[in-house]
Amino acid sequence: MAQPCIRILATGGTIAGTSGSATGKAYRAGQIGIGALLEEARALGLGMACEGRQIAAIGSQDIGWAEWDALHRECSEALADEGICGVVITHGTDTAEETAFLLDRTLPTSKPIVLTGAMRPADALGSDGMRNLATALRVAADTGAAGRGVLVAMGDQVFAARDVRKAATQGPEAFRGYPRGSIAAVSPSSLEWFGPPARSGEAALFDWPAALPRVDVIYAAAAMDRVSVDAALAAGANGIVLAGLGQGNAPRGVLEALGEAVARGVAVVRSSRTDQGQVDRNVEVDDDDYGFVAARALNPAKSRILLQLLLASGVSDPASIQATYDN
Repeated sequence: MAQPCIRILATGGTIAGTSGSATGKAYRAGQIGIGALLEEARALGLGMACEGRQIAAIGSQDIGWAEWDALHRECSEALADEGICGVVITHGTDTAEETAFLLDRTLPTSKPIVLTGAMRPADALGSDGMRNLATALRVAADTGAAGRGVLVAMGDQVFAARDVRKAATQGPEAFRGYPRGSIAAVSPSSLEWFGPPARSGEAALFDWPAALPRVDVIYAAAAMDRVSVDAALAAGANGIVLAGLGQGNAPRGVLEALGEAVARGVAVVRSSRTDQGQVDRNVEVDDDDYGFVAARALNPAKSRILLQLLLASGVSDPASIQATYDN
């Protein structure tokens, strides 16, 4: 019987970064190509075949539509290829949660798709990149990983794209999950799921759009005025996500400006700048009166992605948008 074959899609990031010093802090992302990554992956002795393609060689702060479009196309091709049992995407950690969530909403759950990266460059003392790659390959080769949506494997933990976030600026255990924590514990030699797949046989939740509409994120702060709202509208934003105080609040003048934006046909979603927690409707802010949407458990980054997908799909009324966030 042929070994399972995993397709690795490389985008750069710290996992492909080098610093030239085992103890230095500064480094350059995306310096190691897919050929070298494949050579190291095959040397791990994990008992699976690997092939790879280079999508980009950048830090994930520069990930955008071109890279997302290429990743979606490559993942779709792999899902349709009977010779491929799963996909691993090597990715910078800064925006891994956004890429994972976007792909999670727009791909079926028939085969594992796993993002991984590193918090330390490849030549740093204690680099975590190859261990994370090994664990991601372990997850992608496991039949029990299908039906869970897109996954992120970091720090010997597996997270669902819906829950994962980068919660620390450094350290190999920088990723957390909310409202669920990790859904599996993984090492290069073992994998333990904490529950059964919840999305088996699920089709893509959204069609892949031709483009994503402009949605801006506005960060709330004490004593701020409405200038950032007006700037977003002047730039042509189709939607605005408020990274609000506490339960998605903001100074009264900002809320009023956002209410005016809704009256002009711009979708407004309230999320929170706090690390985790629910943003519920009509708690401190009268969402019904303003026409706002409450982000519930989604943070500002994922709220933006979901709103872009909804608007690209022609969904723009607050009630329908709210129903999607609720679900």
